[in-house]
Amino acid sequence: MSTCVFCQIAAGEASAHVVARTEHTVAFLDNRPVFKGHVLVIPTDHVVTLPELPDTVLTPFFAEVRRIAAVIPDVLDAQGTFVAMNNKVSQSVAHLHCHVVPRTKGDGLRGFFWPRVRYAEGEQADYAARLRGALSQV
Repeated sequence: MSTCVFCQIAAGEASAHVVARTEHTVAFLDNRPVFKGHVLVIPTDHVVTLPELPDTVLTPFFAEVRRIAAVIPDVLDAQGTFVAMNNKVSQSVAHLHCHVVPRTKGDGLRGFFWPRVRYAEGEQADYAARLRGALSQV
């Protein structure tokens, strides 16, 4: 078993609220979201930074980021999304991950200070199910 928690999630060895899985990616809810419905998209193979992502995975990775960003507004009653990633600095897990965060005007997100919220008991599973349902349709 890998010591990387994201590799463990990709391999099904650690639990996560997975919303989508492809040959090259896994997308799941962030446990400490900026806003509820905040999704992390990771490559299934261990890659630490974007410059290390193989060319063969670049297009499928960003296609999945785009697909998730497309469904979040309707499913979560958001006005748009914020898409971001860190490379080493501020990267809490040393495995490439792209944040796809639901946004609404006036939601309080300013600059690069990302306050975090918590899900109520069972609420994370509900958000994951809603996103899985929408993603299964596109």
